[in-house]
Amino acid sequence: MHKPGDVVLGGLFHFHDTSVFPELSFTSEPNQLTCQGFDTAGFRFAMTMAFTIDEINKNSHLLPNVTLGYSLYDNCATLVMGFSAALLLASGQEEQFLLQEKCLGTPPVLGIVGDTFSTSSIATSDVIGLFNLPIVSYYATCSCLSDRRRFPTFFRTIPSDAFQVRAMIKILKHFGWTWAGLLVSDNDYGLHVARTFQSDLAQSGGGCLAYSEILPLGEDPAEVKRIVEIMKKSTARVVIVFAYQIHMIQLMEEVVRVNVTGLQWMASEAWSAAAVLQTPRLMPYLSGTLGIAIRRGEIPGLRDFLFRTCSDIHISSSSNNYGHSMVMQFWEYTFQCRFAPPPAGWMEAGGELCTGQEDLESGAAELLDVSDLRPEYNIYKAVYALAYALDDMLQCKPGRGPFSGHSCATLQTSEPWQFMHYLEKVNFTTSFGDHVSFDENGDALPIYDVMNWLWLPDGRTKVQNVGLVKKLASKDEELTLDDDKIFWNFDSNQSPLSVCSESCPPGTRMARRKGQPLCCFDCVPCSQGKISNDTDSVECTSCPEDFWSNAKRDHCVLKKTEFLSYHEPLGICLTTTSLLGTFICAVVLGIFTYHRSTPLVRANNSELSFLLLVSLKLCFLCSLLFIGRPRLWTCQLRHAAFGISFVLCVSCILVKTMVVLAVFKASKPGGGTSLKWFGAVQQRGTVMVLTSIQATICTAWIVSASPAPHKNTQYHNDKIVYECVVGSTVGFAVLLGYIGLLAVLSFLLAFLARNLPDNFNEAKLITFSMLIFCAVWVAFVPAYVNSPGKYAVAVEVFAILASSFGLLLALFGPKCYIILLRPERNTKKAIMGCSITKT
Repeated sequence: MHKPGDVVLGGLFHFHDTSVFPELSFTSEPNQLTCQGFDTAGFRFAMTMAFTIDEINKNSHLLPNVTLGYSLYDNCATLVMGFSAALLLASGQEEQFLLQEKCLGTPPVLGIVGDTFSTSSIATSDVIGLFNLPIVSYYATCSCLSDRRRFPTFFRTIPSDAFQVRAMIKILKHFGWTWAGLLVSDNDYGLHVARTFQSDLAQSGGGCLAYSEILPLGEDPAEVKRIVEIMKKSTARVVIVFAYQIHMIQLMEEVVRVNVTGLQWMASEAWSAAAVLQTPRLMPYLSGTLGIAIRRGEIPGLRDFLFRTCSDIHISSSSNNYGHSMVMQFWEYTFQCRFAPPPAGWMEAGGELCTGQEDLESGAAELLDVSDLRPEYNIYKAVYALAYALDDMLQCKPGRGPFSGHSCATLQTSEPWQFMHYLEKVNFTTSFGDHVSFDENGDALPIYDVMNWLWLPDGRTKVQNVGLVKKLASKDEELTLDDDKIFWNFDSNQSPLSVCSESCPPGTRMARRKGQPLCCFDCVPCSQGKISNDTDSVECTSCPEDFWSNAKRDHCVLKKTEFLSYHEPLGICLTTTSLLGTFICAVVLGIFTYHRSTPLVRANNSELSFLLLVSLKLCFLCSLLFIGRPRLWTCQLRHAAFGISFVLCVSCILVKTMVVLAVFKASKPGGGTSLKWFGAVQQRGTVMVLTSIQATICTAWIVSASPAPHKNTQYHNDKIVYECVVGSTVGFAVLLGYIGLLAVLSFLLAFLARNLPDNFNEAKLITFSMLIFCAVWVAFVPAYVNSPGKYAVAVEVFAILASSFGLLLALFGPKCYIILLRPERNTKKAIMGCSITKT
């Protein structure tokens, strides 16, 4: 189809859908390739371009004083035909044909709209690019065509498959489908999609492919059967298909035969609106399909143009008007008739002659239906893009041009590369409100409709628009879906679940299954002390130091704190015992004070006894510093008070033992001088010196490495044990060692004096008391080391109380018994008599 003009635009369309190649015998000149199977859709595509050019020519604001013409070629849906047509448009070396003005030849072509298929566009652009001739495709989606180094003159008004793939992934993410199958056709369109889909899906983290298969181009039932068997066995409920209608027909025949149901189909733009698949036989399987479709647009006046153009068929078929040849073919195909003169044998076979008076309204419903213009809208935008680029070029002001010397291109002298400059910068808005411009790869701002196949109760099929996916100039892909409007072909009428593994709830993490895709995993509970508060967490995070995981492992809670408290039973028992010991000491002290003039009290060195009772009282009270939450002052004071109190106590016992030995020695002839070294002043001095040594040890310890409160998490992971660290193990060892030294020395001296007369000493009582003291503290060491947390503190308090009670009862129990219950023995006579009797 041709129309003359000041500037001619070329077009490549599939007026026919099949071609017959001649037999090559290599013995004679082969016949020309013939096209068969008139394609109404392809014819309407070409007519849309013709209408758009006619509309532009009528527009006084766009390209005034310039008439656009067109030269439209049939590619017969065949690569060789499309390639040949493109070369003819680029070179102008076509065989002569008669134009309406009776001139011979073809005017120069400024740009080409086409080709329909990706494979043809690749081959055509590879060569046409050498001529710098721009090609604006309306249907070729292969992402490979965005390679500007290889295809510098290729543009398109349909989004590339790269965007379509990302749109599909957006939909998968929207519905939570992480496990899907992919089927592609065995051509450039499908193979490029397969590579892009797998890489983009992996990068987006949106899911995994259960399988990826290539649909055969020709008849291959065994291969189709194998693919359907994989689909049937797979756990993936979502199947994504990038293929043409013919491939889907072959696939669905096998799907119906095997009766594979329960699948959610996702269609590429190549078959998302294919009426040939919307049959009662296939809709039980394909109903609910979600598809990416070319953006629907509205072209006012197109239907009237189609009707008017096709109604002009009354022109005699014998006319040599080339522009009407395709209209005549459309008429013959639509009404199944032939114009005169008919082919030989047509009438004999019962065929009818076309009159040109057939009812176009009823017979050409498919052609005249402009309610769902999708590829046609892309053609409309492609022609307008060329027109606006030409208009911008012609409006250039000399001296302000973009070329060398600020020159401009003119209609008579322009080169294709100059026109390319303006086409790259074209920017306009259609009457439908869509913005059109090209990016650095020649791709228009992508936009797709999301379609849903609805099977109505009366058996009719409806393809409804349920959403939109587009990319703005400054944003990523934006998906808008009306979920309530979507029809699902499942009993639940809800979105299906298509996952390899169920989502891992909070408190667990994903553990990949060896040798399987990322989407196949097991949910492993987080270990103690770690949590995950999100669904499908890759790893569990550790709780902060003072926190621990709850039972569900989905959030951190404060760790329980543990220390020997006044409020727990153990703390209450130890506190009560400590206060009881203190009370008993006070009572004994009161008894001894009240009976301080009695012989028994006086005979047992009353001053040291009082000092000993005070020190025992301090020993009982110092145990209270070990109970309660550790603080700095309690940690520093507890061991110092304990060490000094016990040294004071043991020092008194040691001095008492030494006094006993001195008194016994003084009772022997010549031993009187020994007592002068153990007078009251010497006794007090010895106790003070021995005690001050321990005080010095404690001071040095606190100054150099002070005990301090510490949060210990080593004993229990879910608890914080508050304890006092000793700071310096050496300091603590010296403190205990000094107490032990004095205790052992007291025990040895008392043991040596155990057989002395009772009335002169209490060595037996001291021996027994020190034996208890040493036994308690020897047992304390292993018990303390092996007791965790607060129990170590309890062991130390128990040792303090046990040793204190041992000293109190062993030293003062017998004396209190005599003073209170046997007062007759608390006399000088009784004591002396006892001595005489024993002597």
